Amino acid sequence: MKPTLYFIFILIFCLSIVSCKKEKKTQQNFGKFVVDEGLPQNDTIKRLSKYPELKLYKKEKIESKTRTAYIIQTTVLFQTDKYKCNAVSKNDTLEILLNNNNGLYGNGVLIKVFDNHFFIKDIDPKTLHGEIKFMKTKPVYQKLVLNNNSFQKNDTVYGFIDYNTKVENFTKDFRGYFRALVK
Repeated sequence: MKPTLYFIFILIFCLSIVSCKKEKKTQQNFGKFVVDEGLPQNDTIKRLSKYPELKLYKKEKIESKTRTAYIIQTTVLFQTDKYKCNAVSKNDTLEILLNNNNGLYGNGVLIKVFDNHFFIKDIDPKTLHGEIKFMKTKPVYQKLVLNNNSFQKNDTVYGFIDYNTKVENFTKDFRGYFRALVK
C-alpha cells in the first residue's frame, strides 16, 4: 500500500512540475511603418508599369499584366531580383507577400501590417511543392514605407522595404519597391 501511495505522490509531483513550465514565446519584432503619399510617383514604381510581370514557371497563371515588384535580395551565396508582390486584406490586417515561388521552392518574406505597425516573417526555401513555411531569423534592421496607413479591398498598395536579418550562418539583405492590388 505504501509503495503505491509513494508512486502516486511522485507521479502527481512530477506532473505538476511539468505543467508549471511556461512555453517559450517567440519574439516578434514589431516595427512602425512610415507613410509616404508620394510613393506612387517614385521613379522605380513608375518603371514597374513599363515591364511585363515575371513568369517564374511554365504553367504559372499571371495575375498582373505589369511587374509588381523590384526587390533585390543579397546573401553571401547569391543575389536575385525575381520577386512578385501579392496583397490580401484579412479583417484588420494587410498581408503583403513578396515571393519568388516557382512551383518547386520559394524565397521571400510575408509582411503583416496592422494598427500602424508591421512585422516580417521569412519564407523557408526548404519546402515541398506548393507549401509556404516560415523560418526563425534574427532581424538586424527593418524599414517599411507605404503610401497609406489603411487599406481596403481593391486599393493599390505601394511600398518600399529595407530589411536585413541573420539567417542560420549568414545575413540576408532584402531591399526594393513593390505595388499590388489588395484582394
